[in-house]
Amino acid sequence: MKKKNFFALVSGTAGILLFGIGMCMCMLPAWNLFRAGVVFGAAGVVWLLLTWMIYRKLSGKKPFALNGALLLRALYGCFSVLVLGVGMCMCMLWGMLLPGTLIGIVGILLLLLLLIPLCRGFVKEEAGHEQH
Repeated sequence: MKKKNFFALVSGTAGILLFGIGMCMCMLPAWNLFRAGVVFGAAGVVWLLLTWMIYRKLSGKKPFALNGALLLRALYGCFSVLVLGVGMCMCMLWGMLLPGTLIGIVGILLLLLLLIPLCRGFVKEEAGHEQH
């Protein structure tokens, strides 16, 4: 395993743990730690962004170019994740299992079916190398 991959594995795991613990602190009212959860969640997001930037540097890649297309993709991704989150909240917090599940599925479909082609594009199949 290369050093950059090991760094990404360890640092990414730490960032996800911070973020996950923060979200648990926010979502469980019995803990009464909403503000601390927001701080932990935000720290996890910042940690993951730093990990991503350091990994790009170690890989020798250029920093990303901030343009209108990237901004629109980011806004669409945030919207899709919010739709998924609303569905989860409807199921777990508000007791609306069927509508929450349907809205959550819509959020997942928005992420899978539209965000991946927007970011990666469609790959052209070369003649003679078609997949069946």
